[in-house]
Amino acid sequence: MTMHARGLAAGLCLGALLAGPAVAADKPAVKIGVLTDMSGTYAAMGGPGSVAAAQLAIDDCLAAECKGMTIELVSADNQNKADVGAARAREWFDRDGVTAIADLTNSAVALAVQGIAREKNKVVLFSGPATTALTNKECSPLGFHWMFDTYSQSAGGAKATVRAGGKTWYFITVDYAFGHSLEADTSKAVKALGGEVAGSVRHPLNAPDFASYLLQAQSSGAQVVALSNGGQDTVNAVKQAREFGIVEGGQRLVSLLIFLSDLRALGLENAQGLSYVDGFYWDYDDATRNWSARFEKAFRGLKPTMTQAGVYSSVLHYLRAVAATGSTDGKVVADKMRELPIKDPIMRNASIRPDGRVIHDMYLYEVKKPGESKGGWDYSKLVATIPAEEAFQPLADSTCPLLKP
Repeated sequence: MTMHARGLAAGLCLGALLAGPAVAADKPAVKIGVLTDMSGTYAAMGGPGSVAAAQLAIDDCLAAECKGMTIELVSADNQNKADVGAARAREWFDRDGVTAIADLTNSAVALAVQGIAREKNKVVLFSGPATTALTNKECSPLGFHWMFDTYSQSAGGAKATVRAGGKTWYFITVDYAFGHSLEADTSKAVKALGGEVAGSVRHPLNAPDFASYLLQAQSSGAQVVALSNGGQDTVNAVKQAREFGIVEGGQRLVSLLIFLSDLRALGLENAQGLSYVDGFYWDYDDATRNWSARFEKAFRGLKPTMTQAGVYSSVLHYLRAVAATGSTDGKVVADKMRELPIKDPIMRNASIRPDGRVIHDMYLYEVKKPGESKGGWDYSKLVATIPAEEAFQPLADSTCPLLKP
């Protein structure tokens, strides 16, 4: 699917009126590709909503720093397959003139595209994948991990749960890079806090039936059943955990990665009491509420997830860097992105580290009981703010080769 940015023609006409024919020649043409899950497990948290978020970023930059620029937006379904995502990325870079790729949603796809983008000198903006490998051993000077990762999700959730008495943990984990990383980071955090891991079981991506996994979790006797998965897998697991009486039996159910779209799919009756870490919640303050209202109007009457909010923030920052440099050269733009401050309605206290990790405040939320909710999207209450410096893996622990002298 290809879309020319709304406002493009108006922006070009205005540029011509203000500065004559030379304006278009002075400003680089930009083509952004949103590579996401359009119809699978992660489509609700990314998918078409990520495309809508990228379009909002383009609209906003065309009205400001990008005035007069040619900006095109394309999108494709990565099908949660690394080979499919890699093939599309190569096609976009080699044939279609794409200057940057955003979202990615799936960690395996993201890792594959990271290498291709490095080879092609193209910027890649990760908002959907969670693996910390993107800013550790697989880091790239052209790659930026924008919203969350498995460390940010494990640190806050593990601390809160262990401190509340959840000492022994059992993991139900999706069997690929994202799930493995999320389980490993959380296990490390639990053990560091004096807890222990009673066991784990792995399930395939897009699993409809969690019965056997939940029975194993129950029989483990662990105080905490931790879901190391995302999207529809999390929704299915939580619903079936309620049916199996996991919580009623005295175990705590913790989702290590859950999105607003998942809470909507679950409903408060199923999701109530779940604690989770988030990088963006629509009702955090006036700025998030105002931007979320714009997104809701632009995209099917839905509020944005943190992935979709991250796509907006990352694409806007990339476009500002292109406008500031007058270039789409990957290295030139990446250097400018590290130099420019991140200012938008999405994240607080945000900055880009040398390993490509974008750090910012994260938040611990708890899902409200049905009687506490004041409206259709009023799902969660803020429990604590996790400062940017604490929310992500310490730079001193990074294995990113870029940090070597």
